[in-house]
Amino acid sequence: MAISEDLGAIIRENFAHNPTKEQENAISMLSEFLLSREGDAVFLLKGYAGTGKTSLLAALVRTMQQLEQRFMLLAPTGRAAKVLSSYAGAPAFTIHRKIYRQKSITDMNVFQNDVNLREDTLFIVDEASMIANDAHESTIFGSGRLLDDLMHYVYSCEGCRLILVGDTAQLPPVGDVESPALNRTMLEGYGMTVTELQLTQVVRQLEESGILWNATMLRSLIQNDEMYAFPKLRGKSFPDVRVLPGDELIEALEDSYRKYGTDGTIVVTRSNKRANVFNGGIRARILDYEEELSGGDLIMVAKNNYYWTSLSPTLSKGEGALSQLFPPPLEGTGEAFIANGDVAVVRRLRNERTFYGFRFADATIVFPDYDHTEMDVTVLLDTLQSEAPALTRQQQEALFQGVWDDYPELTNRRDRMKKLREDPYYNALQIKYAYAVTCHKAQGGQWEHVYIDQGYITEEMLSPDYFRWLYTAITRATEQVYLVNWPDSALSDA
Repeated sequence: MAISEDLGAIIRENFAHNPTKEQENAISMLSEFLLSREGDAVFLLKGYAGTGKTSLLAALVRTMQQLEQRFMLLAPTGRAAKVLSSYAGAPAFTIHRKIYRQKSITDMNVFQNDVNLREDTLFIVDEASMIANDAHESTIFGSGRLLDDLMHYVYSCEGCRLILVGDTAQLPPVGDVESPALNRTMLEGYGMTVTELQLTQVVRQLEESGILWNATMLRSLIQNDEMYAFPKLRGKSFPDVRVLPGDELIEALEDSYRKYGTDGTIVVTRSNKRANVFNGGIRARILDYEEELSGGDLIMVAKNNYYWTSLSPTLSKGEGALSQLFPPPLEGTGEAFIANGDVAVVRRLRNERTFYGFRFADATIVFPDYDHTEMDVTVLLDTLQSEAPALTRQQQEALFQGVWDDYPELTNRRDRMKKLREDPYYNALQIKYAYAVTCHKAQGGQWEHVYIDQGYITEEMLSPDYFRWLYTAITRATEQVYLVNWPDSALSDA
């Protein structure tokens, strides 16, 4: 007990504020968990917006560093890892890049479970609400069940344990009613002893933050299952929430871009179709881009890609910031990959051409989430404005067949497949514009200014998914939320 109190005192010293009674309890529970000798144990830390879970995590990380204890920070996406790293003050990585490795040089598009060689390591995973566990036939990662693979990876090595951190009011993974990684029963199904803590006390002043006030109101409706009428947002009585008529959108976005750039501003909407409309309007009317893709364009990777990292001299030598975030999973086992959802800025574009019925261009791109590291790639232009998330299955098959037919001299199927995997057109980076995205694409990230477009919706169309969508969208903002074309009937201060 005395040792636990000593550890708790160190965490408390590293805490940025005077902890509340609820946070004091969290510090005590975390101390007991860290000192426990029980191997098959997981700590589930759940907390709503404004309850201080980020401050708690930051204090825990500083304590681990101070005591020279091994830990690893993980998140589901690159943007979420960047956010986690910024407030925790330590490097954070995506889950996929740590728990999977390429199967072989000749089978580059299949990743198998990696081997955990990090004994006595505490794994801390933020934004755990995004971790899915539904297997897909087309998956190229492990079993296709991310939570299963994460649990197997962590607990396959002696002395390793896991802390899962998340917000149950956020959107669950696509197709799920709730987030499996935040479900105690699900975790107990792995044979784990689960220590669960829910932070509910909002520690910031609600009356000073419209973002927090509205998020707390929505969370209460979700918690109490009151999701059958439009939520009454407060959009006019807070300086950090603004109701924005459509005819003022362009001027507001221009101001946001001047203050925070395109990478600090995001439009969150409810469908890929509406995202395309916003992206087209922003590029033409605000950024004055006339070409389909231009230098300076902000893009999002639409499909995992392992090919271009293999050609990077910096990565192949294990040098630079990007090599730390896109590391080869195990020495000699293959290359790293660029993940679906990663954001990049086009620096230069050249050599546009058409092959196999598709349009390509060579581009130099920079990853703002990874210390602005530069990479030369070939991009596929056809995905930019399509309503599908990436190439459709039919398009992918057409591209495959086109490239396949380019190597008739190779009669051995294995040799031809190897050539296909080395082909820059077959491996072209599939991209979308990143000025406006769906909420699932924005989840895990933070932007200074967030514009929320809910599109056409009636009370008959309301569902729990809508409330979680709105809660998630609002909590992406750190400075300002804009409610675009919001009806007065859905405002409490109209």
